[in-house]
Amino acid sequence: MAEVQWFPGHMKKAERMMQDSLKLVDAVCEVADARIPMASRNPDLDGIIAGRKPRLLILNRVDQADPNVTGMWRAYYKRQGVPFMECDALSGRGVKDLSQALRAIRQKTGTMRAMVVGVPNVGKSTFINKVSGRKTAAVSDRPGVTRGKQWITVDSSLELLDTPGILWPKFDDPAVGDRLAFTGAVKDDVLDTEDLAAKLLVTLRAMYPNAIRERYGFDPDPGAQGWELLETCARKRGFLMARGEVNTERMAAVLLDEFRGGKLGRISLERPS
Repeated sequence: MAEVQWFPGHMKKAERMMQDSLKLVDAVCEVADARIPMASRNPDLDGIIAGRKPRLLILNRVDQADPNVTGMWRAYYKRQGVPFMECDALSGRGVKDLSQALRAIRQKTGTMRAMVVGVPNVGKSTFINKVSGRKTAAVSDRPGVTRGKQWITVDSSLELLDTPGILWPKFDDPAVGDRLAFTGAVKDDVLDTEDLAAKLLVTLRAMYPNAIRERYGFDPDPGAQGWELLETCARKRGFLMARGEVNTERMAAVLLDEFRGGKLGRISLERPS
């Protein structure tokens, strides 16, 4: 990940816009991916918010995450005293708890205004659209769609400020970069998707071998390299080219798409320490 130029100029601009917009809101809603609750939280937000506004952590995509692991995170955040809520923005489950959760961390009469932040592709715009009950924020499964700030009126008591998804300039832990790439927070066109898919298969073999077994029809060899697992997946799917060569590029795209879409089952790649 370190060699890839993935931190575009619009992210730095978005960071400055976020700092300027803090004075306009009463609270901050930070949307994170329940499958990677640590990796999908931008550490730079601590410096930007810096106690200036109360913050609510929103674990999105809980319907795709391992429910047992989500339970661990729930207990962890309660022990840490971190205000949080769980939801699945795609189905709408839990999104209506937002207003109550915000009032719990910021006692205020009149209209509550909250800024919604998060790394790219955590489902931030989908969440806003579900909360507001109409399609107002731009939605895509690719990062970097929301480029400017947008105000969305939910009702007479709540207004949300949508902001662009921003990453941070350098990942100290390469595994964090991998997990963000697995979920699509880093654009695929700046990555080697075959290498990424191979890493994902190695991760799944260690944590959820049944996901490989049930989706692709083979027991992952504990001694196989990631690229070998990818080739086996391609053969099982019948992704063959001339002279019997396997199309690992196509298989990589399919694997990443199926993982991101929840087709490999309910998977969480991080546990509380």
